[in-house]
Amino acid sequence: MLKVLTPFHVWALGVGIVLVGEFMGWNFSVAKGGAYGALIACWVIGLLYSCVAMIDSEVTSTVAAAGGQYTQAKHIVGPLMAFNVGLYLVMAYTMLEAADALIVGDLMSGLAATFGYDGLDPKPFVVLTIAFLAWLNYRGVFTTLSLNFVITLIAFAAILVLFISVEPTNPGAVLKHEGLLTDLPYGWIGVVASLQFGMWYYLGIEGTCQAAEEVRSAGRAIPLGTIGGMMTLLIAATLTWYVATGLLPWQYLGQAFTPLYDAASILDNTKLQVLLFIATMFAAIASANGCINDAARAWFSMGRDSYMPSFFGAIHPVYRTPYRAII
Repeated sequence: MLKVLTPFHVWALGVGIVLVGEFMGWNFSVAKGGAYGALIACWVIGLLYSCVAMIDSEVTSTVAAAGGQYTQAKHIVGPLMAFNVGLYLVMAYTMLEAADALIVGDLMSGLAATFGYDGLDPKPFVVLTIAFLAWLNYRGVFTTLSLNFVITLIAFAAILVLFISVEPTNPGAVLKHEGLLTDLPYGWIGVVASLQFGMWYYLGIEGTCQAAEEVRSAGRAIPLGTIGGMMTLLIAATLTWYVATGLLPWQYLGQAFTPLYDAASILDNTKLQVLLFIATMFAAIASANGCINDAARAWFSMGRDSYMPSFFGAIHPVYRTPYRAII
């Protein structure tokens, strides 16, 4: 495979997979533990995931091969552990990719409904999303992750724009934390229950390890991209919680499908609503794109090592991608 990726591409891979969790999913922690419980979950899981990111960066810099955690398990533990880890990686990324594509379909169906076209079937958009991203991955990793960098940056910028729009320097003008924030509704047991959804802010950043064989310098690009991505996610997670809990009651926030978009709708700013809709769409597409990349690298590595049929360990003669694993 070609060694063409930079720390920016590694950042785009890791943050791209995860950032959709800032636009939806994390808010279920609010339903379990209230707003403060969700904040505790955000920071506790953030600390744990920072440790995961640093460990993965260090080990991957030493064992710089496609496969990520699969390759780590093969070298550190043994073949049986490697096989199980590899299967987990493939299934996890494949299911997440499908979930992201379903989100794209639902968003398009919802958009059509707002313009009076009720009943639009989301399935064609799901299939088109997966087909286009698979084709993009087939053609080359540099273009794939360059696109991810652009759309992930736009999605992250949308969170910053939303934060600025609520006038954070003028407490009470837009955000109503004083009236909306309450004590822990279910006590500390609710905080414990909210931890599982606090992972949505960061789940997938460890996918940067899959790029180890295609970066120009694994010892530099993987740590820079991964730790930089983790810092980005910590900032995005905190801003997301701050804005959403200041605009939406925790009872509604805990069951919302698109909490950031709903928060933008409260402000009655059409341009901001459009930006947040586009950002939500881009976040889901970036996540699906990164998941296809990572699932293919794990499957390819298992094929190359004969844990799976060696047929899947082939590299395209022109594009230098694991094309059979991608398909």
